[in-house]
Amino acid sequence: MSETISNDVPIQTNAYVAINLEDVLYGIEFILYFKTMQILLSNRDRNKSDLFYAFFSTMMFFLTSVWVVSQAIFGEKTWIQHRDYPGGPGGQWANHLSDWYMDFGSTSAIVLQLMTDALMIHRCRNVWNSYRVITVPSILWVITLALGIAVLWASCSPGGDFFSAGLASTLGLAYYSISVFLNITVSSIICFRMMRHAMKVKEQLGNEYASAYFVVVSIVVESVLPYALSGLAFLVSSGIGSQSSITFFCVYILVMCISSQVLILRVIMGRAWNKDTGPPQVTTIKFSPDSIGRSQIIDESDPSVHLQVSSKVYLADSENIV
Repeated sequence: MSETISNDVPIQTNAYVAINLEDVLYGIEFILYFKTMQILLSNRDRNKSDLFYAFFSTMMFFLTSVWVVSQAIFGEKTWIQHRDYPGGPGGQWANHLSDWYMDFGSTSAIVLQLMTDALMIHRCRNVWNSYRVITVPSILWVITLALGIAVLWASCSPGGDFFSAGLASTLGLAYYSISVFLNITVSSIICFRMMRHAMKVKEQLGNEYASAYFVVVSIVVESVLPYALSGLAFLVSSGIGSQSSITFFCVYILVMCISSQVLILRVIMGRAWNKDTGPPQVTTIKFSPDSIGRSQIIDESDPSVHLQVSSKVYLADSENIV
């Protein structure tokens, strides 16, 4: 394995490109995180959800920072400090990929992915306002948790290399295959729900009211679509054995954090879909007096009509509109 990597310049080139792309994406995450915290800390009427999103965002930022720093240290040691290592940079790569700081980086990536997947499942439940719809995604998440632990054990062992043939590579491919499938499944479920609601609104109320639900940015952010697409790109490149999988993998790690951070920012700004977006439209009509005789003369001041209409637009799943 050492000989193969030491003579494979394209692998090192892709790793170098990946580290530089990570730095750019990390800068975006840095801005998004501090924008999120600025909004949360400036809100004097904080609730439990604000505290949760503050803690969640901080954890994501910390884990992403650990990943980026570990990759930067590894790159510095490989191409600058130990260029005279036996076998060159490739030998350094092969023999030190499981160093302690790289183990921290790998652990942070797995934990970050489990957190963002759990957030997606939570958002899916809010969009549908149902626990049944997240049954399959929840089962997949538990499977990824077990596989993630196995991947860490294999890749953090001496000589463990996710990008070379071996146990770590096999477990890693299984882990990321299920994780990406989970991402695509949840994103599709959320997109379907939003588009279905938009079509019903358009059918019953016209384009004027439905236009708010057809905003592409809203659908992309709510479904965390870039996360799913970047995962798919990495999985395809890894499946065909392309050396660009290293670049796609590093981009995938950063995009999963950025997509989740944008979603959280949208939630705390009050623009995201929530469980109250589509409650049944309640219209109550009350006439008083309740009964009036046929021969009774009705005073115009006697009957009263009280209308109560919710501010949200909702269309039931059935064809009957309340």
